[in-house]
Amino acid sequence: MEDVWGMSSMKGESQVRILYLLQFLYHNADEMNPVSTVDILRFWESHGIRSERKQVYKDISLLQDVGVDVICIKSTQNRYFVGKRLFELPELKLLVDAVESSHFITRKKSSEWIRKLAMLTSQAEAEQLNRPLYMEGTSKPENETIYYNVDAIHSAIQKKRKICFQYIEYTPERKRVLKHDGAWYEFSPYALMWQRDYYYAVGYSKRHGKVAQFRVDRMVNTELLQDTAVSSPDFDPAYYASKVFGMYDDHVERITLMCENQLMRSIVDRFGIDVETKAADANHFIVTVEAAPSPPFFAWVFTFGGGIRIIEPVEVLEKMRQMAHWLA
Repeated sequence: MEDVWGMSSMKGESQVRILYLLQFLYHNADEMNPVSTVDILRFWESHGIRSERKQVYKDISLLQDVGVDVICIKSTQNRYFVGKRLFELPELKLLVDAVESSHFITRKKSSEWIRKLAMLTSQAEAEQLNRPLYMEGTSKPENETIYYNVDAIHSAIQKKRKICFQYIEYTPERKRVLKHDGAWYEFSPYALMWQRDYYYAVGYSKRHGKVAQFRVDRMVNTELLQDTAVSSPDFDPAYYASKVFGMYDDHVERITLMCENQLMRSIVDRFGIDVETKAADANHFIVTVEAAPSPPFFAWVFTFGGGIRIIEPVEVLEKMRQMAHWLA
């Protein structure tokens, strides 16, 4: 067993014995699989430590005194397990599912992280974390630079500095190439956002001359620069995320929608509880939202099958009609 508790550096048999006990309980004892006093004595003996029952009771009591939640099941043969852990099994299952389903975590990293999560519970419960998760349309990337990109972007945001990077795209033959012949992007990051299972960096792009967003998994050769970032004191990440559909780069407009009453929940989910609404008739309400009139926005409107209709501005309505005509 890996010496994760640092016992090789401990001096004194009592200290080593207690640390071995703690390791044994965390890795082998849970509510469904408690261990006995005999189990503990045998584990100690397998590591060259001879002791007696009274010592087990004393060491268990010491662990309890320092806050370890060791539960004792009283009987002729007392049994023990660790109660409250850093993460409960249902929480670990959710974390494993999140790692498995993530588009930006490679298969290699997924396996590595799940093994680390498994170390936070007993061996018996860890086996329950090894189960298949079926996600429609889920694909894993091969590029692990995203982890270093995220770290560089966080550092740049914290230190208010610029970064530079190159950006990749795909040819019709599915070949990865550098966009704009390998041009470097100078960028002042303001926030990292999670949209549609991908990380996006949002900030001021020198190339675009405005606030723009980039898929983090498509950024390569990212470097943290010494230059001070272009400031934007009025930038609000929550406002930006709620207005820019699908991280599609477009200007934001005030758009008025006619909606069926049953769709109020969808409007609130998308635009927030403070959105402006008023009754239109017995079956409909009108809402004015701020959003980018982009293809993802129109696609969102289409999903309601006529339950949501654009009223104004006319230019936005015409753009949607053109998109519908093109789809037809």
